[in-house]
Amino acid sequence: MKEKLPFSKLVAYSLGQFGWSILSGIIGTYLIFYYIPTEKSGISTLIPQVTFFGFLTIIGLITMLGRFFDAITDPWIATLSDRCKSKDGRRIPFMKYSAIPFTLTTVLVFWTPFNSESYYNALYLTILLLLFYLFMTMYVTPYFALLSELGHTPEERLNLSTAISITWFLGFAVASQAPVIWNIFLNMGYSKRSAILITFSILSLIALIFLLIPVFTIEEKKYCEATPSEIKMVESIKATFKNKDFKVFVFSDLVYWIAITTFQNALLYYITILLDLPEAMLSILLILLGVGSFIFYVPVNLLAKKYGKKKLLIFAFVLFIVTYSLGFFLGKLPISNTIQAYLLVIFASIPMAVFGILPNAVIADIAEFDAIHTGSKREAIFFGTRTFMSKVGQMLSMLVLSSLLLYKRNGSNEIGIRLTALSAALFCFLGLILFLKYNEQYILIGISKKDKNIGI
Repeated sequence: MKEKLPFSKLVAYSLGQFGWSILSGIIGTYLIFYYIPTEKSGISTLIPQVTFFGFLTIIGLITMLGRFFDAITDPWIATLSDRCKSKDGRRIPFMKYSAIPFTLTTVLVFWTPFNSESYYNALYLTILLLLFYLFMTMYVTPYFALLSELGHTPEERLNLSTAISITWFLGFAVASQAPVIWNIFLNMGYSKRSAILITFSILSLIALIFLLIPVFTIEEKKYCEATPSEIKMVESIKATFKNKDFKVFVFSDLVYWIAITTFQNALLYYITILLDLPEAMLSILLILLGVGSFIFYVPVNLLAKKYGKKKLLIFAFVLFIVTYSLGFFLGKLPISNTIQAYLLVIFASIPMAVFGILPNAVIADIAEFDAIHTGSKREAIFFGTRTFMSKVGQMLSMLVLSSLLLYKRNGSNEIGIRLTALSAALFCFLGLILFLKYNEQYILIGISKKDKNIGI
């Protein structure tokens, strides 16, 4: 039996999440803003702003390609990690050698070779964005697999999942402060583009330090049963889907991602069209949503230990359905539009906290149960497959969203916007129906039998 992970190492592990949350936050929040600049932004156009079929832009196609590449590399990297025979373990070596290129590509995505509009910049961005997603996968997929191995019991894995949810929020919060930082450099006389590039470089350097903390402070083989798997990728994926409870959970999760991504990407339309509020309200609501979720992290952890993860996830599904249904009626309720916006955040913050913590803990439990019953430790492929399915859900959501927003192009298309909220509620309901088939007791009993056998 490997040593129990001390609290100091739990903190060290969670700080790695803080690092990659900053980097993913930079790309996720500012990439489109940087490459589709408005007149007020003060940024020159670097990529031709042409469209295909009336709605597909070059930057849109590049980001879709990046997400697709990101999705298909998840199971590949996961299998390589599971099969790794390094003396330092199966996860830490991937994290160690990907940390620096992960950081560099985050910055270089914005450092185009030409300062004016050029198709070469588009080609450059495509290559760098693909490299960014590759190195992010090389760090993140083994990182999540460590959660299953560092935590030796469901309770320990829940604590780890809670810790990384907190550091994810903190990292995203730091990335969201980039405009505050680049305004400092603007006041020093730098151009807008230079100020942004300096800001991203500083934030990325900070992120790199945190990426390396778990690499150099956690001895993987001291705390993990790092037994390499001999199964190849296709066979490993097939074996993963033979696990009934994983299959139920991951398809429920896929539908959940269609719902939440559709709703989140339509949020600005709800604010400006349905509620007739200024665009700036979006920033306020996102901050409140993040803080609200953060407040509920600890209660979610405690309630999950008392009542089980499945019951809380069911409760969260129901709250999401209520929230999305509220979105359909925004602007029609007999209360002020501002209050309606705040109610939307209040209803959403609790299930966001639940889904921020528990899915990773559920996957870790399933991976542990599978290893006990098959004798093959393939934690990374479980997390990699779940990540792949979540990205498929995100891509499908864009088809749903674009179809509904173009449903009736008469003025503001209020009907199509309301239907996005209704579709999110319906997808969430489908996710709930699928998730009800997940047998949590069977998984936990199987793990507890193993724990008793080894004297825990």
